[in-house]
Amino acid sequence: MSTPVELVEQSYLRTDIPQIEIGDTVRVHTKISEGDNKERIQIFEGVVIRWRRGGVASTLTVRKVSHGVGVERIFPIHTPTVAKIEIKARGTVRRARLYYLRDLAGKAARIKARAMDTDEAPSGESKKD
Repeated sequence: MSTPVELVEQSYLRTDIPQIEIGDTVRVHTKISEGDNKERIQIFEGVVIRWRRGGVASTLTVRKVSHGVGVERIFPIHTPTVAKIEIKARGTVRRARLYYLRDLAGKAARIKARAMDTDEAPSGESKKD
């Protein structure tokens, strides 16, 4: 049985979210408003270190290193400010939370790549055999 709250939340859930896994490198396109009626898209590319599932309140934590400084952002997945999410690369990890990446630097912070299927290859690229 669905509660009345779950029935209301169902209409706000997005269906265009790709199949994201922990360790994937993603590009999150976020709408940023600047000044009077000006809006632009800002892209944040990094590794998914956490995915908190919870219906409408589910969030994605993405980490990148910018100019030698680690930056993490938490994105609410089902918000209209997230324009789209692209998967750039798949990663193989054995953990559900990759907080240990915060203590690593350089080549030690890399994640093993895993092959992407043809249907999930980024736009304009094809899988090489």
